[in-house]
Amino acid sequence: MSAAPRFFIETYGCQMNVADGELMAGVLLREGFVRAEGPDDAEVILVNTCAVRDHAEQRVIGRVGELKRHKRAGSVLGVVGCMAQRLGERLLERAPHVDFVAGPDGYRQLPLLIGRAHDGERRAETAFDAAEHYEDILPDRHTAASAWITVQRGCDYRCTFCIVPMTRGRERSRRLADVVREAEEVAARGVTEVTLLGQTVNSYRDGEHDFADLLRAVGRVTGIRRVRFTSPHPNDFSDGVIAAVAEVDAVCEHVHLPAQSGSSPVLRRMLRRYSREQYLDVVARLRAAVPDLALTTDLIVGFPGETDADFAATLSLVEQVGFDDAFTFRFSPREGTAATRLPDVVPDGVAAERLDVLIGAVRRVARARNAGLVGTTSEVLVEQEARRGGLLQARTRQHRTVLLEGPPSWIGTYRTVRLVGTPGATFTGVPAAPMLEVVDA
Repeated sequence: MSAAPRFFIETYGCQMNVADGELMAGVLLREGFVRAEGPDDAEVILVNTCAVRDHAEQRVIGRVGELKRHKRAGSVLGVVGCMAQRLGERLLERAPHVDFVAGPDGYRQLPLLIGRAHDGERRAETAFDAAEHYEDILPDRHTAASAWITVQRGCDYRCTFCIVPMTRGRERSRRLADVVREAEEVAARGVTEVTLLGQTVNSYRDGEHDFADLLRAVGRVTGIRRVRFTSPHPNDFSDGVIAAVAEVDAVCEHVHLPAQSGSSPVLRRMLRRYSREQYLDVVARLRAAVPDLALTTDLIVGFPGETDADFAATLSLVEQVGFDDAFTFRFSPREGTAATRLPDVVPDGVAAERLDVLIGAVRRVARARNAGLVGTTSEVLVEQEARRGGLLQARTRQHRTVLLEGPPSWIGTYRTVRLVGTPGATFTGVPAAPMLEVVDA
């Protein structure tokens, strides 16, 4: 490799994976590596992976096969993240063009793994480390608008469909002071919005403080105007946490509250540890505390044993709660999870049909809610250039996406806009008069 080896990271999956990609880049930059524009320019290619659904894994495996054509003499290809943790040595056996694998607790070893791969050694680094929080690593962030801050790693819930405890280990939380320090560093760079990340983020506890304390502490950081968090668990919305969501000015009026199903019998088989009624109680408590709250969710169809009545209960939950949006999935059996041993498997065709119906219901409810907001004004944070030419993408405090015209210099600033239209999922907006209402970060 050259004196300044170049690396390229391609990321798949959730926000945790995105944050991990920034962390890995920080590890490599500290060791003298430099970023490459793409895989063709890189001596080190890293595929940062997700393992939550089989489809995601198959997509990554296919992509890893494609990336081998970018390898040349002296370059290495590594697979990192959740899929690497799950498969470990098996991935090295399955894909001889992969030089090493590293799980979420192995990123500190990346320079060593790369060096050994360069010398011809293939290795899997998949040991869990309950003390690893990467406190001394500065993530390499590339945004003027918002920053991910991981506050918790791993998960102690054992939902029968979920592989996360096997890929990220036991739950452990960073010290509140370390999270606040990182938020202060982010704010010093001019970034005004942070999203606190954890597998069940509102179960955060560092031994002295809980998640309510964390929200209040981060919300007090000078320069931080917006605080978001994802993904919480319905069971961990204590009165104290809900009070912090309502009382801390910086905390945004949006909660992503995974339901997974609207049927209590299905929830029991999922081992979600709440019933439909308990979920609705959390919704009611949140909305009583934050009247203009936007709620989004995750929903799974086709879980083993799901009947027509169970599916109807999920559809009715969508209507009853009035979600602003939802991530919807067909059940994906994951090796090693308890759900693979459950009887009464739902046929693929039935699950696919249910998913189509559910997507239609979610869109219908969201479209009706959004239509009622046309004509209102809202503060937005301009995040990036939109895919549509000449437009910018911005976001309200309620996490609604707004497209508007404006110069790239607006990215990272706040604008007051009037929502003038919606095709259903997003909004179009124009600067609200008078222009003196424009507020820069």
